[in-house]
Amino acid sequence: MMLKHTGSIKSTSIKETGQECEIDELRTYIGSKTNECWICYAINRKTKQVVDFTVGRRTKENIAKVVRGVLSLSPAKIYTDRLNIYPGLIPKNLHSTKFRQTNYIERMNLTLRTHIKRLSCKTICYSKSIAMLTACLKIYFWG
Repeated sequence: MMLKHTGSIKSTSIKETGQECEIDELRTYIGSKTNECWICYAINRKTKQVVDFTVGRRTKENIAKVVRGVLSLSPAKIYTDRLNIYPGLIPKNLHSTKFRQTNYIERMNLTLRTHIKRLSCKTICYSKSIAMLTACLKIYFWG
């Protein structure tokens, strides 16, 4: 008996404005260790829910997609690491890169690597395509 796919998983409708968010990137691989891929995502600091994410190269365009999603919620503050791409994307009055301000998302990185084997650093388990990795993350975040 074959099961038929009848829908798609959509992000939760997060409409909370004025919240604090954290944004970070997580490196993984597609197919083999020669094909590096990055997951850029944002979490709400209060609820620990994933607000938005993107999978692909670690480029300004891909990171900007997540930043735009967060900025659309009119956040009170956005915390990031010191990656040189963020200052050009996030307004100075909203952006903070102080020490230990990304603890929640760094912990989420560890939790993701523990729960989703294909994200683990030292493993032979990788996603075969970006589409499969994205689907797996949607199920984990919002499924």
